[in-house]
Amino acid sequence: MTTTPFDLAGLLPAGRVITDPARLASFAHDEAAGAPFGLPSAVVQPRDTAEVAAVVAHCAERGVPVVARGAGTGLSGGANAVDGCVVVSFAAMDRILRIDPAERLAVVQPGVVNDGLRAACADKGLWYPPDPASAPWSTIGGNVATNAGGVCCVKYGVTRDYVLGLEAVTGHGEVVRLGRQTAKSSAGFELAGLLVGSEGTLGLVTEITLRLRGERAQEHTVVGYFDDLPSAGRAVAHVVASGVVPSALELVDRYCLRAVDEWKNMGLTDGGNVLLLARCDAPGAAGVEEADTVLACFESAGATWSARSGDPAEADALFAARRLVYAALERLGMVLSEDICVPRALVPEMLARLERTAELHDVHIAGLAHAGDGNLHPMLVVPRGDERELARGRRVFEEVVDQAIELGGTVTGEHGVGLLKMRGLTRELSPAVLDLHRGIKQVWDPAGILNPGKVFAA
Repeated sequence: MTTTPFDLAGLLPAGRVITDPARLASFAHDEAAGAPFGLPSAVVQPRDTAEVAAVVAHCAERGVPVVARGAGTGLSGGANAVDGCVVVSFAAMDRILRIDPAERLAVVQPGVVNDGLRAACADKGLWYPPDPASAPWSTIGGNVATNAGGVCCVKYGVTRDYVLGLEAVTGHGEVVRLGRQTAKSSAGFELAGLLVGSEGTLGLVTEITLRLRGERAQEHTVVGYFDDLPSAGRAVAHVVASGVVPSALELVDRYCLRAVDEWKNMGLTDGGNVLLLARCDAPGAAGVEEADTVLACFESAGATWSARSGDPAEADALFAARRLVYAALERLGMVLSEDICVPRALVPEMLARLERTAELHDVHIAGLAHAGDGNLHPMLVVPRGDERELARGRRVFEEVVDQAIELGGTVTGEHGVGLLKMRGLTRELSPAVLDLHRGIKQVWDPAGILNPGKVFAA
């Protein structure tokens, strides 16, 4: 049975159920290049939990699929519509409900934009660390759905590390509160953590309680240029072996640097072929010592040029340029982006394998990485509309995913499984573990309506 516009119109006030096909198309998919998607029958824009619950219960009774959507910045197809589904857009649920400096926590609705929350926390002398490259646009709800990370997660962790509690609507249409607002708890299973990274397959998150930190100490930036990826990978391995945990350690290759230069004319390629950016934020003299250690690691790995940046504005510009890489590559064509993660000590080996794979298939794999925690984002640019090259690029990246798994890695460090990583997940997880996932899904969503066909095959 399908849901008609008339069916849904009685659940929400006028103007918050979209059925115009021209408008529906803009809610059909996220930014995952080449991922399949359908056309929703309707998009609803709730403003509170009760409205979300009413929509889900209504759809559960009729067997209508429900797909949650934040800002649509995902890169795995996790928010892609299926034909005839109802998309629940959280754009209107965008309020910061509370920031509590004493308890160091924030309570927000899922539509709050990451950078907006970070700015509001900074005004109160607090800090919310997870900072994906999409932070100016992505929402906290979407970050929770994929367990997003970012530049500073090498030291400070990913979204799951900051989620204290959640309010969510299950596939029954039932509202549940999970987790806590206390500093610790041993009461029951960690169900709030289970929902983080579940990509809307277990429940629709309607409120999030987040742990905050105090203001950061001054950061010290270290910059290094290298001739090639293997030598940059050795520098990463030297940093890991040194015991220093930088607050950021990012790798950007010449292809990415050139794309940003052609767009913004920043002179990034003048220094060399591969750029490593590191930051250390230990307080006082310890931060200086850490930065000196990282600099020595760069030099010992064969940096062609390296230095501690004495200009905060220049250092911020370099990190801003790193965040521009994906958008810069999009100007050149359709970007296929991977999200593998390997043990940190094996970053040099994975980088070498990427180079061999590119040579074998006669393609250029652009290199971008949160190198400090082994999370690599190799990318391929293919001509828009060229289905043959798209398919070839996908085959190349299936090999890359297989290689990461062979090294003890994972198919996704922060983008989520969505549609594009399901084959890899079946390789990474045993049949018994996949069955556990399916069993959990059945409990939370017995009608199978929540984001069907994503993460793992039925």
